[in-house]
Order: sequence, then structure tokens, then C-alpha cells
Amino acid sequence: MNIISKFTVGSEEGISDLITIIDSSVYAMHRELVPEENIKKYIENDIDPRKMINDLNDLSNQLIIMYADDQPAGYSILKSGSGHPGLSEGKRTTEISFVILPEFDSPETRESLWKKCRSAASFTEIIWINMMVHDPLLEFLKESGFTLVADAAAGPFQLPSQILKFEIIKG
Repeated sequence: MNIISKFTVGSEEGISDLITIIDSSVYAMHRELVPEENIKKYIENDIDPRKMINDLNDLSNQLIIMYADDQPAGYSILKSGSGHPGLSEGKRTTEISFVILPEFDSPETRESLWKKCRSAASFTEIIWINMMVHDPLLEFLKESGFTLVADAAAGPFQLPSQILKFEIIKG
């Protein structure tokens, strides 16, 4: 499998690939916990391409899309300066999302996306994420050096989650 993770701009193609991943991942992540009609309603009403383009054109945000054999397979959005109350005050923080579609989830795809994220966030001191507890990528992030900050709720249906942080040690 040919895997590449690359920076993507808020163009029509980039947003189209992002929405393809979001729609599939929202369904995959929630189908056993939330009624299907609620998921469909969320996808139809709350995923707004114009808002995404505006968000991605904000210079403090970056989008990385991971492709597997030229198919959009995962993404990460980095939001610089996005803090969380449970994190160290006075440090530069970056919030990330980290999503890989189940059919493309493998050690290679995880490493590709994480390596690109880590590189993109090298300017910050703390990377943090709010990850649902039933997300299969949660353990990968913990194995990659993330530590638990707090229990929380995440996603469109406010399901149980964990706030994790990764401290970047400057050498």
C-alpha cells in the first residue's frame, strides 16, 4: 500500500477529501452508540464545507490528509494557540484531531499521519487532543507519548472522551 500524508489547503478538492473522511468516520465511530437517523441528521446539517474552508484559511490552522493508494484515508487538523484549561498555562499549545478510517487503519497509516502531525507541530510546546474513549486510535496516541489530562465528552453526540497531552521537549 502506498501511504502519503501531506499538507492540504482549503481548496475544493482538499475540502471534498476531508468531508469524505469525516462523513465515513462519523458513521463508523458512532453507528453502535447513536441511532443512525441522528448520525445522518448530523452529517446533513452540521458538516458545512464553507465553514471548513474558512477555518482552514485561518493561518493558525493546518490540515494534513493521509492517502492510502490515492484514497483519502485519514486526516489531522492542527489548531495553533488552541488551549485547554487543564494544560500548563503560559506554554504554546496546539490542538489536533487525529482520524483514520477503520478500513485503512494500520501501523503504517498511523505512523505516517502521526509523523507528519508531530513535524507540523514542532513549533509548539504541548499538543493536545480530546479523543473518544471508544476510538481505536486512543491507545496508539498513549503509546506514542500522550498522557491523560482529564476525562471529558467529545464529538457531536458528547460521548465519553479523554483529554490527552503530548509535551514536546526542546533539545
